[in-house]
Amino acid sequence: MPSVFDRSYDKEALRRLVGCEGQVAGVRRVELADGRVRGLRAAEVYTGSGFRFTVLLDRGLDLFDAEHHGRPLAWIHPALGGPELQERGGLGWLRTFGGGLVTTCGLTHYGPPDPAGPEGHGLHGRASHLPAENVRVRQEWVGDDFVLEVCGEVCQSRLFGENLRLERRISTRLGASNLLLEDVVTNEGFRLSPIAVLYHCNFGFPVLSPDSELIVSDRSVEPRDEPARAGLDEHRRFDAPQPGFAEQVFYHEPQPDADGMASVGIANRVLGFGAYLRWRAAELPVLAQWKMTGEGEYVCGLEPCMHQMRATRQQLVDEGLMRQLAPGESIAFRLEVGVLPTAAAISAFERR
Repeated sequence: MPSVFDRSYDKEALRRLVGCEGQVAGVRRVELADGRVRGLRAAEVYTGSGFRFTVLLDRGLDLFDAEHHGRPLAWIHPALGGPELQERGGLGWLRTFGGGLVTTCGLTHYGPPDPAGPEGHGLHGRASHLPAENVRVRQEWVGDDFVLEVCGEVCQSRLFGENLRLERRISTRLGASNLLLEDVVTNEGFRLSPIAVLYHCNFGFPVLSPDSELIVSDRSVEPRDEPARAGLDEHRRFDAPQPGFAEQVFYHEPQPDADGMASVGIANRVLGFGAYLRWRAAELPVLAQWKMTGEGEYVCGLEPCMHQMRATRQQLVDEGLMRQLAPGESIAFRLEVGVLPTAAAISAFERR
């Protein structure tokens, strides 16, 4: 039974109070109209709890801006652009990376650019710049729950190369302060294909602040490089924005719970506000933490992924980290993103 404005309502009671369900919760399909995102299709989802988020249909069904009662969750950058503005190769991915709640990296590569091979691989792959097809929106009662879903498919393919199809479902419900992202990637080709997926979840102010702390239960954590090694002792804390800050990346091996789910959160202790991720660790055993506390680049990326990043793809192959999908084989991923709206919710998350 959904809770709306701190009171629970069954289906019939709520229907008597509103003209239609869209008065309190729903999905609106829109098309953005200005500047670098002109023509970009999107879906705006609102749950009636103060939780709102935007799905970018033409950017791989990624999640962009999000808020809870007017308080932003995601870090947003003005570089966001439509898929036609993508600069392939090298660091060109950064020219259209707008941050956002979840940016999908993959489907055959994530991590640093690597020019080796017939095409080479740019930073973090192609998935985020592929428009979705077969997009469906669902808004209906299932028992006493009013369910909201955005579904679609993203195809990454090349003649004589990979033929991968990503089926994505983003779901939430009336009264919820969380969402569930479920992906299935299938090799629809007739040759082995690399598969590499990383969920680049970007949290900013006020979730992230000098009063914030990372909440995670680790088996281990290790720095990527020397700048990260210098900051390892303070990787759970965040300073005020600093000029010229050098990004730090840490690789966590989270401790899954009895259900095989790993989790991480960021909590602003003074504000009593935060956000969390929860995901299935079997497919995504590594959590990359991107700590970037520069001026105007004040963000913490929490990135569940299939393996640690390396300087070259050959290193991944040599270390046995690069997974292959056989023809017809699928792999499924499950990621929950939610709000920690109060100090009590933060404390409950820490006790899990």
